[in-house]
Amino acid sequence: MAEQKDPILLTIAVVGGTGKEGSGLAMRWAHSGYRVIIGSRDAERAQLKADELNAELGGSYLQGMDNYSAAQQASIVAITVPYAAHAETLEGLKDVLQGKIVVDVTVPIQPPKVRQVYIPEGKSACLEAQAILGPGAKVVAAFQNVSHEHLFDVEYPVICDVLICGDDMQAKEDVIHLAKAAGMRGLDAGPLVNSVAVEAMTPVLLHLNRRYKTSGAGIVITGISEP
Repeated sequence: MAEQKDPILLTIAVVGGTGKEGSGLAMRWAHSGYRVIIGSRDAERAQLKADELNAELGGSYLQGMDNYSAAQQASIVAITVPYAAHAETLEGLKDVLQGKIVVDVTVPIQPPKVRQVYIPEGKSACLEAQAILGPGAKVVAAFQNVSHEHLFDVEYPVICDVLICGDDMQAKEDVIHLAKAAGMRGLDAGPLVNSVAVEAMTPVLLHLNRRYKTSGAGIVITGISEP
């Protein structure tokens, strides 16, 4: 396991971290040296997932807690819940998310039509998150287009750029570091309103997976040599 390199982001809570996307990101961040807390509505379930990931990593790097306790202890909080639980989850965590970076990974998908773009009333899940939390939280959109397929192999280089949208420049820079820690390239994709386009790409990728009988389709931006 690597040493921690970003002291301002020592603890990351992954709300909804028992799911595939959340636990995959949590595992990669823990492997890179961050203290990671798996959050769930059920603290016991969260700890079971943390134990499972720790066994894969060969150490005690992750903890499990209920969502509120996890968010309370973290300096940065990733939201990886299904869209159906998105608003309720944020409402319940609103007070503990003030002053923190909130990385919203949620995509507004309406089953069973998961391969069709759905634009919610608030235009994007991330814009809805910012409206719920208010200006005291720094919402950043990221990781929506990253498939969970390869996240659990921490040595596997994920071939997908992370398009990062937000209205706070420093918060976006911090999330770019998180993308790198997870083995991906993070790119500043503009203000939070651009999350409308980023989120809408996920159903397109799901369609491509089905149409071309593959899995883990991602996005790579050409013509950019850095960061």
